[in-house]
Amino acid sequence: MERHIALELARITEAAALDAACWTGRGDKHSADEAATVAIRSLISSVDMDGTVVIGEGEMDEAPMLYIGEKVGNRRGPKVDIAVDPLEGTETVANGLNNAISVIAAAPQGHLLHAPDIYMAKLAVGPALAGRLSLDDPIEVTLTKASDILSKPLSEMTVSILDRERHRDMISALRQAGVRIKLLSHGDVMGAIEAAVESEVDLYVGSGGAPEGVLAAAALRCLGGEMQGRLLPGNTEEAERCRRMGLSDPQQLLGMDEMVGRGSVLFVATGVTSGDLLSGVRYLPNNTAETHSVIMHSLNRTVSYLRTIHHLAGAADHITEAAI
Repeated sequence: MERHIALELARITEAAALDAACWTGRGDKHSADEAATVAIRSLISSVDMDGTVVIGEGEMDEAPMLYIGEKVGNRRGPKVDIAVDPLEGTETVANGLNNAISVIAAAPQGHLLHAPDIYMAKLAVGPALAGRLSLDDPIEVTLTKASDILSKPLSEMTVSILDRERHRDMISALRQAGVRIKLLSHGDVMGAIEAAVESEVDLYVGSGGAPEGVLAAAALRCLGGEMQGRLLPGNTEEAERCRRMGLSDPQQLLGMDEMVGRGSVLFVATGVTSGDLLSGVRYLPNNTAETHSVIMHSLNRTVSYLRTIHHLAGAADHITEAAI
């Protein structure tokens, strides 16, 4: 994957974050998502790539733009798969909460999983645990193995999980094991990434959106971590959707190769509201605003942070204070 594409994608997620952030705390998640989607769609056609959206806003009959199968880019660059979530955390923005991001991942054509918009069981870990745990194991076994590998008592381990009713039994098992729990109100992608960066989180477990699982897997590939997943179709219709997207066994165990392939991967995200990894959009005097982004590249596992001051009077007029 060409490095210049990453910078172009960061410019696009910045624009999406700026437009979505205007809706922070206004209680209107649909307008926030629409603002981010329109911003990305208006800019992505200029990128030097021949891209196809494999994870986006939905299927063609559900989404007017950034739909699955839509061609993006100016067709003058490499053929790539694009996974995009213009606003990961729509309710987060609507309610003025933390950890909303605009995110795009890219990989060579045919490498990203065409994940349907259903639930996926997930296990995300950092480099120290990559390749050494299994989603097939009961959570108690997983915790014991992780404790031994990390030489860390269970009482000092931290596990993150979405705070959902469907996780009631798993949260109870975590509490019985004696680990610390970080309950997430939202932020499926960032929750998984935290397991592979400098944070207190050792593992991310539970179920969340399958598209978000692929986006997180792209970041974890760049970080040397690992995501394992298993789709959870709720009925025969969802199982058939999985088969139409190329999965003969809708409930097979999905590893990194199945989700993001073996080639190079790019992951770009810009904070909309502040979180543990990225600060959100901050409005400054003189009609300016500040954004914080992260750019990850799996080829050499580089992680770069970008702080940009935008002059809002003109979208093209901005100052970048952290060069890649």
